[in-house]
Amino acid sequence: MSKKESFRTVTLTTSSRVTPAHVTSPKHRSNKSRSSQSQSRQRHARMKRLRTAGEKDLIIRSRRAMRWLLPGLVVKRWVLTSALGLLLALLGAAVWADLKPIYWIIETLTWLLGTITTVLPSSITGPLVIVIGAALVLWGQSRSFGSIQQALAPDKDTVLVDALRAKSKLNRGPNIVAIGGGTGLSTLLSGLKRYSSNITAIVTVADDGGSSGVLRRELGVQPPGDIRNCLAALSTEEPLLTRLFQYRFSAGSGLEGHSFGNLFLSALSAITGNLETAITASSRVLAVQGQVVPATNADVQLWAELENGQRIEGESAIGKAPSPIVRLGCLPERPPALPRALEAISNADLILLGPGSLYTSLLPNLLVPELVGAIQRSRAPKLYICNLMTQPGETDGLDVVGHLRAIEAQLANLGISQKLFSAVLAQDDLGQSPLVKRYQDQGAEPVHCDSRVLIAKGYEVMQAPLQGARPQATLRHDPRSLALAVMRFYRNYKRNAQ
Repeated sequence: MSKKESFRTVTLTTSSRVTPAHVTSPKHRSNKSRSSQSQSRQRHARMKRLRTAGEKDLIIRSRRAMRWLLPGLVVKRWVLTSALGLLLALLGAAVWADLKPIYWIIETLTWLLGTITTVLPSSITGPLVIVIGAALVLWGQSRSFGSIQQALAPDKDTVLVDALRAKSKLNRGPNIVAIGGGTGLSTLLSGLKRYSSNITAIVTVADDGGSSGVLRRELGVQPPGDIRNCLAALSTEEPLLTRLFQYRFSAGSGLEGHSFGNLFLSALSAITGNLETAITASSRVLAVQGQVVPATNADVQLWAELENGQRIEGESAIGKAPSPIVRLGCLPERPPALPRALEAISNADLILLGPGSLYTSLLPNLLVPELVGAIQRSRAPKLYICNLMTQPGETDGLDVVGHLRAIEAQLANLGISQKLFSAVLAQDDLGQSPLVKRYQDQGAEPVHCDSRVLIAKGYEVMQAPLQGARPQATLRHDPRSLALAVMRFYRNYKRNAQ
């Protein structure tokens, strides 16, 4: 083979392997087709998602608009009143001007409608004008209410109509008076505020330990601790403000152990002259849903007589009594009640006592004769809420019957022999668990409820799982479960009373 033939052969062989740029192989065409189909499917799915999201948004907006027609919002009547007032004002102006404006308006509308109907038939013009007018009304109202919501709650996601409905529902809730102190009362209040805004917490002011005791001794103010907890529980303001009110200093000379709320209330008490006015001012700051009222404005000091004949003084000492408590009293005797507390009891639809420490949170309120008399005169149902566990040094060995016997004995000292709280709410059987065992190792026991004995004594008994379904590190009442059981009792009472 010559060199020329060899060169031709190589050239032909090499050129046979080269694919022109404008020619697409079958495999490349298949990949490109699949990619195009995939992009088309993605585009179609994206458009479908957008269309579905738009339809959902339209449905949500339509339902939200229909909520404005629901009764109880106290908005529609005032909008209609404003429209009627505007119409009357225009008619008055027209009458004052010898009816000339009305004549001009009618002539102008007649000319305008006649001109429009010459272009479009009335079968099209009428519905079109109605749709445009309705759209303008809806657009204007939605913008107005949106501006109001932005001004009132710029950082909240709650829609105005939903907020108004919730507020209206709470305003129609029952007038509830909750009497007690400590963490038990604040737990109850935080659950009840979901059902009513007409809540009055009557709080004991006999605390002499911890931060409250220090402020009481050094500044001469009433102990603010339990009141602070109740204000925080009923607060509807931002959580950060509530956390600030509950913040407790962990360091600092003179500040360690004090909570910001205690210092705030003590300072306001010194400025305003009394704790009641300080509570009112703090309630406005925290947007409290209801009111918190001290049981008395007197500087109350508790004392207790024990079974071994010993007499101890001070709330903190009574909580660690070395012997069962026989009798509880206070100095000064027969402290006066505040008018706001008496008024709340007289208007109450439901009166609650507890939960809380029997001798240091509940019974001190019953040392105020005027409060007891108001409760006795009230026709509202009265419910005693018992604790889950006994408290070492205070209620050792007491079951529900023993708690009620202590309340009856306290009332007997005031000359009241009848049952003041004829219904009782107690915890279902807790059973055995590592958490219960841990409490038993510390000297506490579940408060046993013998419903047959209580019914035989004339009490109405209701038992429910009050500690909640979710596991917790402590055996305490769950706010939602407790409030749900209380409202179920109230609804049953109303149903039976009809």
